[in-house]
Amino acid sequence: MTAPLHEPTADAAPNAHEEAEVASAKAKDVQGRSLGRIAWERLKRDKLALTGGTVVVLLIVIALLAPVLTHLIGQDPDAYHENLIDPLFGTPKGSLGGLGGDHLLGVEPVNGRDILARILYGAQISLLVGFLSAVVAVALGTVLGILAGFFGGWVDSVISRVMDGLLAFPQLLFIIALVSVMPNSMLGLSGSAVRVFVMILVIGFFGWPYIGRVVRGQTLSLREREYVDAARSLGAGRFYILFKELLPNLVAPIIVYSTMMIPTNILTEAALSFLGVGVKPPTASWGQMLSNAIDYYDSDPMYMVVPGVAIFITVLAFNLFGDGVRDALDPKASR
Repeated sequence: MTAPLHEPTADAAPNAHEEAEVASAKAKDVQGRSLGRIAWERLKRDKLALTGGTVVVLLIVIALLAPVLTHLIGQDPDAYHENLIDPLFGTPKGSLGGLGGDHLLGVEPVNGRDILARILYGAQISLLVGFLSAVVAVALGTVLGILAGFFGGWVDSVISRVMDGLLAFPQLLFIIALVSVMPNSMLGLSGSAVRVFVMILVIGFFGWPYIGRVVRGQTLSLREREYVDAARSLGAGRFYILFKELLPNLVAPIIVYSTMMIPTNILTEAALSFLGVGVKPPTASWGQMLSNAIDYYDSDPMYMVVPGVAIFITVLAFNLFGDGVRDALDPKASR
C-alpha cells in the first residue's frame, strides 16, 4: 500500500530550513539604513574624496603638533642661521636653497630660518583662519538665511538686500583699511593675535551671504512640505518648526558649502598675508613667505616653491574632499 500523497518526505524538513535561511538573508538585504550610513558608503567609493580627506586630516594633525614636530627635527621657526647665508648675495649656501640633512626644505634668504619649521607653523594660521571664519559664516548664514526663507515678506527683503550689498562690497580693500587703523592690542590680544582675530571676523562676516542664499533657497522649498503643514496643524510654533522641522533637513547643504568655503578662506588669508596685512612678523604665514620670496625668485626659487606647493596641496585637498561630500550627500549630483 502506498503512502498518502500529503505525507511529508524525508527532504521536506531540510528544504524548509533552507527557505527560512533565504528569507532571513533577504530581510537583511532590505534592512533600512540611515542617511548618514548611505552617505558614508557613497563617500567610501570616491577614492579622490578619500585621498583629499586623508590629506586634510594629516594637515590638521601637523598644525596641532607643529611644536612637537619642530622639536623632533631640532629646529626653531624663529631661529636665525646666518652662517648658512652667503654674505655677498644674501642667499643660502649650497644648492636648492640650502636643502640638507639639518634643513630638509632649506633655509630662508638673509636670516637662514628653517623653512620646514615655518611651513609647519604657517599651517596653524591658515587652518585656524580657514576653519573659524567658516564657522562664523555658517552661523550667520544659517540663522539669517532660514529666517529670510521662512518668514518671507519684509524680513526676506531686508536680509536679501543686505546679502546683495555684502556680496558687492570689496572685501580685501575693507580688510586692508581696517587693519591699518587697528590698535596693537585689543580684547586682551596683542600683535599677530589681533590681526588673526580681525581676519576671522571679517572673512566670516563677508562670507555668510554665500551660505545664506543657499539656506534661504532651501528653506523656501522646505516650508511648503507636508510635514511642515502637519506640524502647523498640530499647533507647533514658528521657532519649533524652524529648529525642529526645517533645520535638520538643512544640515546636508550646510555641510557641503562649509567644506567648500574653507579653502576659499585659506586663500583669502594667504592673499592678505601676501599683501602685508596678515599676521605680523616673525609669526610664520604661507602668504607672507610668498611675499618675501618675490625678491629671490630668480636666485632662490625654492623659497617660493615650498609655500606655494603647501597652499596648492591644502586647497586641492579641501576641494576634493568637498566635492566628495557634496556627491555623497546629494545623490542627484553627478560629475
